[in-house]
Amino acid sequence: MNRLTSISTVVTGAGKGIGEAIARRYALEGALVAIADIDLASAVALRDEIVAQGGTAIAVEMDVTDRGAVRAGLAAVRDRFGRLDVMVNNAGISMSTGVFDTTAEQWMRHQRVNGLGTLIGMQEAAEVMIEQGGGGKIINVSSISGRRNNADWVAYAASKASGSSLIASGARALAPHGITVTGIAPGIVETPLWRGVYEDDAAREARFAAYAAQIPLGRTSAADDLAGAAVFLATPDSGYMTGQTITIDGGITA
Repeated sequence: MNRLTSISTVVTGAGKGIGEAIARRYALEGALVAIADIDLASAVALRDEIVAQGGTAIAVEMDVTDRGAVRAGLAAVRDRFGRLDVMVNNAGISMSTGVFDTTAEQWMRHQRVNGLGTLIGMQEAAEVMIEQGGGGKIINVSSISGRRNNADWVAYAASKASGSSLIASGARALAPHGITVTGIAPGIVETPLWRGVYEDDAAREARFAAYAAQIPLGRTSAADDLAGAAVFLATPDSGYMTGQTITIDGGITA
């Protein structure tokens, strides 16, 4: 515990799911946590919980596809915490379909949120980190879908491949400034986002059981399974690591 004492962090899409788990773990580790989400009510609710438990957190309304909103949110973080040390680009969507059913609207929506949203977060965080000096850490939440595609999630997989590519290119571009860029690639995580993919599917539980049967560890993951890696990537222990992605999928890609 306390591995992130007084470290200023931002987690996008932190109102629920993976982002929420990361924000909670950061707070437990002593970080100053900015809970950024397009749904301000969910961000405020989590902030209140963290503060009630003795942590330090603020809620920031942020649409990751809106550069102005991201810039304003990061400015608010600097005003409150003094600097920005860690940026976790986690916000994303999944409403994908198969090859023949994927529409242009679905394709562009996924690329805008999962691809462009990650790029904007990286760019704006890097600008702040470079200006303040001292380096920093950018962590992108990717997906194994970016390299192990599924015929049912064409737009989602392509957008996650785009986000994964940014880890490598960002690492090379930002290394001269002392900024590392790393990633976490989850497998099948039982979050509101994932379960919402089959919200209207009567066989949803059977589908999740079928997924679990493919995983060597025998179960789909919970968001908390990813939080430890997010802590490691935010600490000095990962200081010589950049351009790399940690896969946390129960062994499904082994």
